[in-house]
Amino acid sequence: MTAVEPAEPAARRRSRASRVVYGVIGVIGEILITLGLLLFGFLVWQLWWTDVQGNRAQAEIVREVVREAPPTVAPSPGSTKPAEVVAKPRHDDPPVLKDQKHATTFATMQVPRWDGEPERPISEGTDRATVLDVLGVGHYEGTAMPGDIGNFAVAGHRTTYAKPFNRILELKKGDPVVVRTTTLDGSEGTDTWYVYRVVSTQVVPPTDVDVIAPVPNEPYAKPTKRMMTMTTCHPMYSARERFIVHLELDYWAPVSSGTPAELVSNAG
Repeated sequence: MTAVEPAEPAARRRSRASRVVYGVIGVIGEILITLGLLLFGFLVWQLWWTDVQGNRAQAEIVREVVREAPPTVAPSPGSTKPAEVVAKPRHDDPPVLKDQKHATTFATMQVPRWDGEPERPISEGTDRATVLDVLGVGHYEGTAMPGDIGNFAVAGHRTTYAKPFNRILELKKGDPVVVRTTTLDGSEGTDTWYVYRVVSTQVVPPTDVDVIAPVPNEPYAKPTKRMMTMTTCHPMYSARERFIVHLELDYWAPVSSGTPAELVSNAG
């Protein structure tokens, strides 16, 4: 006869089952902790490190593209820093760069309202991979160039990748935005300042492309003004909508004549 194995005590079965359950819970816990650390690392990279890298890269681009220095005068008594010459505003037809190749950096922009923010490069195109994530502000292809009649439309990140338009909600009607084009070809003339001023803001769905029409929000109208439009995602950390700022050219000036008063610390 075959011996019959004694039944396993219930208590031992419960103990073994508990060890299995606790083991599974432990493995799941370790997986969740690992996933949490990976997610935290991704957020640190996305929200902080891309800004560090982006600011460095954009600062280097500005140094490379800005070739002509505005004139200065001798330091005033008690100062060791040369004083900046204030450019005289001009209201005649400004020089306009020809259309540029994709990803070419042809201008920079500064926003006096955003005290402490650096000068940002502007490059042709608005795709993320080759322009917005790596070069800064992007120019909508097919829209006007700086200073031209029509709508000079640009886009920029509000978060991540140096977030050049992070403080866009601070802009108020009448605020200046200063664009500087750089001489890419000796035949195109000298470097030029274009001072635009905010005229309105709006929030629209991402599908509303009329905001970058030659006459903003009037796609069938013939342009007569020299406009600029800034676009970015809205609200913060979301792409659900777009925040739009419309501006109009106030004046222009050659860089060789000085610096716009809006950027001059000793202007007054």
